[in-house]
Amino acid sequence: MKIKCLIVDDETLAQKVIEKYVADISSIEIVGKAKNAMQAMDILNEKEVDLIFLDINMPKMSGLSFLRTLKNPPMIIITTAYREYAYEGFELDVIDYLNKPFSFERFLKAINKVQEKMKSSNSKSNYVLDESSRQQIDESFIFVKSEKTTYKVNLKDILFFESVGDYVKIYTQDKVIMTYQTLKKLESMLSATHFPRVHKSYIVSISKINSFEGNQININDQNIPIGRNYKQGFNDLIETFSGK
Repeated sequence: MKIKCLIVDDETLAQKVIEKYVADISSIEIVGKAKNAMQAMDILNEKEVDLIFLDINMPKMSGLSFLRTLKNPPMIIITTAYREYAYEGFELDVIDYLNKPFSFERFLKAINKVQEKMKSSNSKSNYVLDESSRQQIDESFIFVKSEKTTYKVNLKDILFFESVGDYVKIYTQDKVIMTYQTLKKLESMLSATHFPRVHKSYIVSISKINSFEGNQININDQNIPIGRNYKQGFNDLIETFSGK
């Protein structure tokens, strides 16, 4: 699956340089471009973004100020002409800091860091279920906080997850728990094989699927949409379970 990136820079020329570099790397795709923090926030609310190329010196709000407002930011690569903000950028846990003008080779080095981080994250998230037996799957659980109470939720009881604004609804066999966190955060805690993301707003339990047809999955008489960007991945996963 490609790395979905967002370019946030008020300079059109700077955006075009990144676009040109991205065009030469098959593992990345641009899902949006913004000239300021407000436009970037709108895109983040509408689309799934794995990586932001973020300029610092922008109108109304600087890139670093914008980054501080994000509760669960995607991976960040700073792209700026100002070297003096490097320390502050790394304090905010950015992946890399590119000084303009930067070469394609330097850009590619930054992307390699992103890919290594994603591999590491996937390895950790898959460990819980992918490397365990069915008995271990049945015994696995996560802890989620809802208001002032923290709940232990058994993975075998989960039907699906639904993102609702800044919250996620966890549908289980006997109740619905609403927790204040992102779907992406929960996704990192789960096995992509047993809990695939099928839409920007939904993660499903593969074992609880009753049926699917077209772009709809049925779980306990509830229809869940399959997003266009997730359709192929879902079909490939189903094939691994069907033995095709």
